[in-house]
Amino acid sequence: PDAWAEAYAAFWKERHGFALEKDWLIFCTGVVPAISSAVRKLTTPGENVLILTPVYNIFFNSIINNGRKPLECPLSYRAGRYDIDWQALEEGLADPQTSLLLFCNPHNPIGKIWDKPTLEKIGELCRRYGVTVFSDEIHCDLTAPGKSYIPFASVSPVCRDISVTAIAPTKAFNLAGIQSAAVAVPNPFLRHKMWRALNTDEVAEPNVIAIPATLAALTQGAPWLDELRVYIENNRTLTAAFIQKELPMLTLIPSEATYLLWLDCRKVSDSGERLAEAIRASTGLYLSAGEQYGKGGEGFLRLNIACPKSRLLDGLARLKQGIETFVKTV
Repeated sequence: PDAWAEAYAAFWKERHGFALEKDWLIFCTGVVPAISSAVRKLTTPGENVLILTPVYNIFFNSIINNGRKPLECPLSYRAGRYDIDWQALEEGLADPQTSLLLFCNPHNPIGKIWDKPTLEKIGELCRRYGVTVFSDEIHCDLTAPGKSYIPFASVSPVCRDISVTAIAPTKAFNLAGIQSAAVAVPNPFLRHKMWRALNTDEVAEPNVIAIPATLAALTQGAPWLDELRVYIENNRTLTAAFIQKELPMLTLIPSEATYLLWLDCRKVSDSGERLAEAIRASTGLYLSAGEQYGKGGEGFLRLNIACPKSRLLDGLARLKQGIETFVKTV
């Protein structure tokens, strides 16, 4: 129904100051299916899909499983801060085999909100080298209170014209099981390609609750979402204080978005995989090893804080126990 696109347009205008036009929007069953469809339709087998690592591990699945090559461009990391390595990025985009940039905004797992100059420069480089941008913005509503993200397509006419943006209520409102998302594609030629891709792959048909659940979230869920953002921020503050006091050998990367925290554990182990396995074996706590997020993830762990405070405190106690046991064992 028209109400579906109208709800998205009104929500993004109110929350993010960006006027999504209803004609730009195409329904899809999820962001990951949309990514895989885009990889198949907007690139050819053997071409490069550039990703800024460490990044959401499923990006690798969508690229490799479809016969394309992940071209990793590691983010620069200095003194606990991540930035774009502009030289490496331009070199990767300039490769004639690179046809798509798979971008994460805000960035998972580092929780970074990209600023306007950065987004604008990325858009200019991609235009220069004929690279399409697929911007995964599923975490955009989970910014810290007082922080806002900038939609890639809103930055400039160039960014708008070369991009596909994936959005959904599923992260912010914990509705992943309903299989509901959307792609916003301002460029009509690119939009036709995505429309054909999603329909050919049979991921453009909603189930019986996907539309009403999305409407309920976008039209009535804002107060709940704002309370959620405060709760997550309190969990973030609690975690930072705990690590500083109890686990000073770890470095918590400052973040402004998502409910995921990125821990630099290299003073304890240069292998996040080995450390994660040891913590799980000794305490039952399951963290994600940084290696699965690509180059630059070695020796890092990803922690999910989207849980009740009581469970977070239990998890942090297990983390401390697991780290101490690992250090003694080593």
